[in-house]
Amino acid sequence: MKLLHIDSSILGDSSASRHVSAAAVAQFRKKDPSVEVISLDLASDPLPHLDVEALSWLGKELTPDVSGRPELIAGAEALKTFQAADIVVIGVPMYNLSIPSQLKAWIDRIMVAGQTFRYGANGIEGLAKGKKVVLAVARGGLYGAGSPAASFEHQLSYLKSVFTMIGITDITVIEAEGLATNGGADRARILLDAEQKASAL
Repeated sequence: MKLLHIDSSILGDSSASRHVSAAAVAQFRKKDPSVEVISLDLASDPLPHLDVEALSWLGKELTPDVSGRPELIAGAEALKTFQAADIVVIGVPMYNLSIPSQLKAWIDRIMVAGQTFRYGANGIEGLAKGKKVVLAVARGGLYGAGSPAASFEHQLSYLKSVFTMIGITDITVIEAEGLATNGGADRARILLDAEQKASAL
């Protein structure tokens, strides 16, 4: 069993999403001590944002002449690591109503036609079936269904669309929402509740 653990928050130890994703990984390790965990910190070790050259290499076998192009190699490795994982745990903060750009750069490396999805006679078919995804979502405000700001939420809705498109239907969401409301007075309680949910996976 292989587990890919991704964090994307720039806040280090102060990050709520990192605490929740860590609790989820710890629970998977508790349930199966033999699980192999591969960690990817997109804040400290970011992938370059997609450019024309990187786009031309998506999903292709790298040739010896790109051995001196670490950004191309890193993109190819990101795809291979994702494809090899059985479980993917992602710590996702909300930045300006959406996800961190570092996480978007990673998504651009794994959403590859012919690798994780394909276009067929009946539309898009996902090729990454059979994986489990856990989204450890953190945000300062309230953006859930029925809230006044629900229409501004492009974090969780986007990620669900991404993974559903590539064939993943086993998606678990653990939310730490409203962390900055009431001046942050409820942050500790909200975070503890989310960590407890992660520990019960």
